[in-house]
Amino acid sequence: MIGGTGTALINILFLVILFVVAIAIARLRSLFAIVMLSGVYSLVSAAWYILVDAVDVGFTEAAVGAGMSTAVLLGAMLLTARTAQPEKPFSRIGPFIVCLVTGLMLIYATIDLPPLGDANSPANAGVGLTYLRINWYDMGVPNVVTSVLASYRGFDTLGETAVVFTAGLAVAMLLGFGERSLAQTLKKAPKPDARSAPARKEGDAP
Repeated sequence: MIGGTGTALINILFLVILFVVAIAIARLRSLFAIVMLSGVYSLVSAAWYILVDAVDVGFTEAAVGAGMSTAVLLGAMLLTARTAQPEKPFSRIGPFIVCLVTGLMLIYATIDLPPLGDANSPANAGVGLTYLRINWYDMGVPNVVTSVLASYRGFDTLGETAVVFTAGLAVAMLLGFGERSLAQTLKKAPKPDARSAPARKEGDAP
């Protein structure tokens, strides 16, 4: 069984992988490589969520982030160029400052969080502890996360699933499939002839 030091090292390994993939996504220009690395980023994130016992978030990230989002982005690539245009030298300073300030604020906010696995934290001593105590006798399901999502929060989960399904269906209807897809329509559309002949004048030979 992995101890505290081993878990900490695995956490650090996952965070290093996420950092390297994020830097690669920011530096690449090939949209196909960016989409693939985005799927890898979501998959590693899902594995890390499961490692820290956020199983429901991990499953959602794997299904939506690594699965559905990657498929939608690959479909959207058919409507645009395969390579991003080069940016101006100092165009990223503003977004970099925003990301830096946001990251510092998030790190500052983590100071007040309880330690991981703290039995006396509000998440483990409040409603969560009640679910842990009554789950097996109430539902008969060993996984507390499953019983919470499928039963105690069943209507909330049903609403979230309906929103995700509707969003995916809307994107699929916009992009289309096969011969009716927007990409195929754009490919079949006649291109304007830049070398078209000028309008004839009166007296010109036919």
